[in-house]
Amino acid sequence: MRVLALLDGTLVDPEAPHIRVDDLGLVRGDGVFETILVVDGTPRELDPHLDRLARSAAMVELPAPDRAAWTRLVRTVIDAWPEPGEMALKLVYTRGPEFGDGTPTGYALGLPLNAKSLRQRADGVSVITLARGFSPDLVERAPWLLLGAKTLSYAVNMAALRYADAHGADEVVFLADDDSVLEGPTSSVVLVEGTTLRTPPPTSGVLAGTTQEALFRAAERAGWSTKVEPIERAELTGGDGLFLVSSVRKITRVRVLDGVELPDRPELNVVLNELYESEY
Repeated sequence: MRVLALLDGTLVDPEAPHIRVDDLGLVRGDGVFETILVVDGTPRELDPHLDRLARSAAMVELPAPDRAAWTRLVRTVIDAWPEPGEMALKLVYTRGPEFGDGTPTGYALGLPLNAKSLRQRADGVSVITLARGFSPDLVERAPWLLLGAKTLSYAVNMAALRYADAHGADEVVFLADDDSVLEGPTSSVVLVEGTTLRTPPPTSGVLAGTTQEALFRAAERAGWSTKVEPIERAELTGGDGLFLVSSVRKITRVRVLDGVELPDRPELNVVLNELYESEY
């Protein structure tokens, strides 16, 4: 089951062609996107997702997204979704056809959650660390590399996940050249130490996580401490729990890191997910 709507709000057949073959989002990855979790008709963190879409668009010099239009588009797809429960809602915004008139392409696509994501929520994941190939200070020195923007150029991220799969792991945590922790290909990293949650800062080149931010807000209300600060690779095995956090998979515990089993505390996973759910 899929539901597709174009930026003008028109519902269209998701099985029919709608994107031109010369669209720059397709041929060059020149565009930005967001993926939103929708639960029983309610989009989670919609405003932060739209804020991030606008930031990413600004970074790649796309026209500022019409927030009202995108909000209506989200509602159009959700209202057309025929089933209760959860769905993933993908927002895509590209530069449009090459040699076109400059009008961007925009659409929203509703999708069911895949079985792998649901299984990983329950069972946790095995992770390997991989070099990302830059130092944290590159964000300021080379803004044209778009570090921290959620662009459609995800070939490296997908290659990393295929590499992990070929080497017996489910997921990846990227490391900077100084061995500091960055993020997963599609997730934020959260390290738990007692009642403190830590995550790497966006200034190191990671994407600011909407689900991570929601978890931190809930944790702070419950009396936990939260820190957005650099984390070294060596610290990942010394905490009480390591988690990958994303909109669709929510809070997923890491069971194995680079072939080493971490202390498995499923009860901590339950606590963190309950904190996250308390936001809604």
